[in-house]
Amino acid sequence: MKKYLVLYKPFLLFLGTFFGAYILLTLLYQFFLNSFESHKIDSITRFVAQNTETVLSWFDKSVIMTESSTEPFFTLYYHQRGILRIVEGCNGISVIILFVSFVLAFSGSLRNTLLFIFGGSLFICILNVLRIVILTVLLFNFPEQLHLLHAILFPLFIYGVVFIMWVIWVNKFSKYAK
Repeated sequence: MKKYLVLYKPFLLFLGTFFGAYILLTLLYQFFLNSFESHKIDSITRFVAQNTETVLSWFDKSVIMTESSTEPFFTLYYHQRGILRIVEGCNGISVIILFVSFVLAFSGSLRNTLLFIFGGSLFICILNVLRIVILTVLLFNFPEQLHLLHAILFPLFIYGVVFIMWVIWVNKFSKYAK
């Protein structure tokens, strides 16, 4: 048994670090969410919704974001039509938690790790707002394509970008890049 532990130590350390970081960050995020009343929107989702409204209004002034008084979501109106709801799951934090956990599991120097986590998380936030902006416009024009756009193409895009960032991290900056 000891032979296998020594043989698979790098893999086991990766798994332990990845799942440890993922569970810890998820619990911290859940603690953060629990600090809000059940019908109130958390500050991260509010930030994403406000940025989505701002970016959309650069191109078209017919954007209105309304907050539900009874449920935790925003409704985004585009050309006087309610196009989508922005809920907690739209804020991209789950993707960032996954990204950070992987980078930590393949960590490099402290400086590179922290810079890549910060830069990558910021990049994911920007991509997420752009995702919602593009989704709004596409759903306005092609409402029948909701499932394809929301459940298939956009997750494929965002997770594809995260995967590419992981490949860059492992090949250029992690301690395994040598």
